[in-house]
Amino acid sequence: MPLASTGELITRAAAARRAVAAFNVITLEHIEAVVAGAESAGAPVVLQVSENAVTYRHGRLRPLARAVAAAAERAAVPVALHLDHVQSDDLLRQAPGAGFSSVMYDAARLPYAGNLAAPRAAVDWAHARGLWIEAELGQIGGKDGRPPLDAHAPGARTDPGQARDFVAGTGVDALAVAIGSAHAMTTRTAVLDLGLLARLSAALTVPLVLHGSSGVPDDGLVAAVGGGIAKVNVGTALNAAMTGAIREFLAARSEAVDARTYLGVGREAMACEVRRIIGVLSRTGG
Repeated sequence: MPLASTGELITRAAAARRAVAAFNVITLEHIEAVVAGAESAGAPVVLQVSENAVTYRHGRLRPLARAVAAAAERAAVPVALHLDHVQSDDLLRQAPGAGFSSVMYDAARLPYAGNLAAPRAAVDWAHARGLWIEAELGQIGGKDGRPPLDAHAPGARTDPGQARDFVAGTGVDALAVAIGSAHAMTTRTAVLDLGLLARLSAALTVPLVLHGSSGVPDDGLVAAVGGGIAKVNVGTALNAAMTGAIREFLAARSEAVDARTYLGVGREAMACEVRRIIGVLSRTGG
């Protein structure tokens, strides 16, 4: 089937008090694993290409985007394509022609005034071209190889009143909120502020997004979806599954040189993790 619309998937999920899993992909093995895991779970899925992943691929956006589109055509479940954590306006402008239906425009590193103005301009441009836009308010941290910020530090959390003004001022379609998770966590020890999530959900009419979900325990993910999170971003958990499986395979088979043998093991490990995470997210909802 053709690529699905991220906005339509998330809007339907939010209305049903459910969440769609969104997985960051870097290689063809990631793409195949996410689609296989979603098909096994019988659930729609969002595949995300981050600006960092584009940089890793020598600045070329289209190869991964075309691979996702090809996988979607053969998939038995809806597959959407999302451009994640975009800071470059040049990259944003490549999104419509490359098959993306949505972009997370990331200006959260800027002071509040800048984080208001930059997404506003991005939204004006993107909406005219049919793109669904997500932004971030608060300090989730852990991007670009830096250590995760203290998600519990004063001022790190998303303020509901400011969030209401931010959404109204920017016109974004979804908001990533800081409620205690952090990017790039390799331990599942994040403690979410569910009381804050309830206040954010009551204050906002746009779907809420949880970044840094790899660091959140299963019961925390279930509670987050029950509290109003409609899009759950996962990246590090897939990389950990792939790397762990490959390490174990090569430790037992030091003579192996055919990349297909260990990449296949890594792909299967990621598919199992995708299926598991989607199963966790399905434990709640209407």
